[in-house]
Amino acid sequence: MIRPIVQYGNPVLRKQCQTVSKVDDELLQLVDDMLETMVDAHGVGLAAPQIGVDLRLAVVDVSHDPECVSYLKVNGQHAELESIMPLIFINPEIEFGPDKEFGMEGCLSILGLRAEVKRPIDVKATLPQLDGSVLVIETDGLLARALQHEIDHLNGVLFTDRLPAASKVAMRNRLKRIANENGYNG
Repeated sequence: MIRPIVQYGNPVLRKQCQTVSKVDDELLQLVDDMLETMVDAHGVGLAAPQIGVDLRLAVVDVSHDPECVSYLKVNGQHAELESIMPLIFINPEIEFGPDKEFGMEGCLSILGLRAEVKRPIDVKATLPQLDGSVLVIETDGLLARALQHEIDHLNGVLFTDRLPAASKVAMRNRLKRIANENGYNG
């Protein structure tokens, strides 16, 4: 079932989400709905708070662009991107490489707004799976950026929070207008 995507201004987008403590039929249905919603919205990732659910759960799928990473290791072994897509994870942890670069980002919860965001190039993400196993993913490129973006959502952080100060100031009125259009006092 395609669910409505929560838009900028909704307080759930600013929550530190609750830990997923059990995987049951309800959670599995939520995952199916999230995948369907992400595909319908033409996104590469979706976090549970983006559909109004306060849980540390996200989905990512960058398989449309297999060249979007220059390397991928899963549990220490080289892997093909398609072998892990779509990526579904709960209660993630992430470590960042030292080097950063700018890249264009948008968000399904802030429609019509895109900006250059500086993020670490490389990440090492520990991603518990629904079956109890854990994937440790080391990567770069779009997958690294998508993981950072979705994990930020689970911590109540939006990509606009990662912008340089001057960009934040320049965007303040636009974000206020978006929040007001969505029924929230920005």
